[in-house]
Amino acid sequence: MNLDGGDRPGEGGPRWLSVPFTHPATIDTVVMDPELKGKVKSDLESFLKSKQYYHRLGRVWKRSYLLHGASGTGKSSFAAAVAKFLEYDIYDVDLSRVADDSDLKALLLQTTPRSVIVVEDLDRFLERKSTAVSLSGVLSFMDGIVSCCGEERVMVFTMNDKDRIDQAVTRPGRIDVHVHFPLCDFSAFKGLASNYLGLKEHKLFPQVEEIFQAGARLSPAHIGEIMIANRSSPTRALKTVIGALQSSSEGREVLSKNGATLTGSRSGREAAEPASVFCRESVHTVREFGKLYGLLKMGSRRRDNSMDLSSGEKEGSKHEAQS
Repeated sequence: MNLDGGDRPGEGGPRWLSVPFTHPATIDTVVMDPELKGKVKSDLESFLKSKQYYHRLGRVWKRSYLLHGASGTGKSSFAAAVAKFLEYDIYDVDLSRVADDSDLKALLLQTTPRSVIVVEDLDRFLERKSTAVSLSGVLSFMDGIVSCCGEERVMVFTMNDKDRIDQAVTRPGRIDVHVHFPLCDFSAFKGLASNYLGLKEHKLFPQVEEIFQAGARLSPAHIGEIMIANRSSPTRALKTVIGALQSSSEGREVLSKNGATLTGSRSGREAAEPASVFCRESVHTVREFGKLYGLLKMGSRRRDNSMDLSSGEKEGSKHEAQS
């Protein structure tokens, strides 16, 4: 993690404090749609083998991911899992401890190859009225000249709501892959029940599914904590989850009547939006990864020339040909 000016022993001193990375999360343990998880895993594996390909395109061998979604949906755990999967060091950048734009560049210059550089809650930082680091400084950090001084890096940015920030931050070239982390649905719930409680099936599952179908949503972190607290009694854990979901559903109805939306959710579409990946590349790279995934769909994000690899495409592909 980066040190601020007051923590540094002197000018030119170490900018990073290092500790052993022992986070237990793996890509397999992260709660995510299996199809989506497979796509991201394949993308990472492809990146590891693509040094010559990137150089042939005249591009720096690095990859950038945007993980976005409500709090408690697993973004930070996934960032840790990516570092563990790649067997890279991980740099946790705290922008609030950076003195100015030049200081941010200096931090980046002291990172090493084979590393994952993580910036969490970037949207909240950019929404502040007064910060030491400017928007221009952040953009330069993401894909400026200094960001090219080093290779075999993966940059991971997390946000709660990517639609509230300047679109220059998420344009093609700065962000290669967009991964949405939705609130928990019944499919994710079953994964949690299997991991936390060892349950594949239970007599209460149909009731839980019915509540989810009615529109109730909670974060995976919330449901996970309920299961941990009640792990000695799976039935009690499920009943507690049902009660929490019902309370969430009732609260959503009250807020809807008042014209408000739930805290931590962009709008009512947050609950319905599926987990998805959007790859943003140059023309040549789009074609390359289009072959990798076998999917290429130009949808509502046509204006960004992005490749929509949403997990919902599987259903749609039965009715329409893919480009």
